[in-house]
Amino acid sequence: MEPTQDIREKFGRFRILVVGRANAGKTTLLQRICNTTEKPKIFDRDGNKIDAAAVQGSTNRGYHNIENELVFRSNREYVFHDSCGFESGGEDEFKKMKEFVLDRASTTKLKERIHAIWYCIPMDEYHRAITKAEERFFSECDTSNVPVIAVFTKFDALWGDAYGQLKRSGLSRKECSNGAPERAKEIFANAKIWDRLRETQYPPKDCVCVAEMEKDIADCVPLLEITTSVLGEEAMQMLLISTQRTNMALCVKYAVEKVLINYIGKARKWSSVWLSKDTCIKMQEEIAAWFPHMKVRQNIHCME
Repeated sequence: MEPTQDIREKFGRFRILVVGRANAGKTTLLQRICNTTEKPKIFDRDGNKIDAAAVQGSTNRGYHNIENELVFRSNREYVFHDSCGFESGGEDEFKKMKEFVLDRASTTKLKERIHAIWYCIPMDEYHRAITKAEERFFSECDTSNVPVIAVFTKFDALWGDAYGQLKRSGLSRKECSNGAPERAKEIFANAKIWDRLRETQYPPKDCVCVAEMEKDIADCVPLLEITTSVLGEEAMQMLLISTQRTNMALCVKYAVEKVLINYIGKARKWSSVWLSKDTCIKMQEEIAAWFPHMKVRQNIHCME
């Protein structure tokens, strides 16, 4: 296992391409991921800062240029790219997006590679969730080894329909409010949106539903967990984990799954509950690697 610092030096920051039509909740989602309400700073490929006012007129179609890097001051460990409007049906935009994915998925410049793609599909119009843009992307865009996660944004928009269904069934307002989130999941399942995506030529690796991203109580952990799980390579998983400054749960999850369980299995195999001091030191270092923003003092007490 490479130290986290070495991985960051080799691969740079965790880079995500965010795809989705206008008003899909992309910016709100990224703000929540980075724990901020500020707009991102925009940089060109060479790292030169771009005046946000210069692209303000094109924000209805994204941040103008897919090559531009969006970075939030609250968490500079992420770099985001916006798909910049191919969803509106433009042939030129779709071609540029495909070229960008192909280039950034395999470039020898490791710090410029994209590591994941979040395809945002809003649920406030779930009857037309799969448009020609989605059909074309998942039937024509081979993202190679870069995993795509379908992110169903604005999932709370389904709660209104769910509430109405429950209300018509004779339930009280309180019962309707309490039952709406679960009924919304049934509405989503019955719409077979995920089923349709899984049947495409290049289906997403997984999906996640996110709700109330504009609120402080919004939960981004499922999206981060799913993204981490589909990355495959441990180095890439560690690179994503290294961005987590407040989400200790994800750090703990991977420290346990990737390190602790492995050592417990070895201890059982060796028919011994005690580990040598050197093994304990190594285990501590490997666990600490999943907590890159914490300094761990060695204080080993093992019985040999």
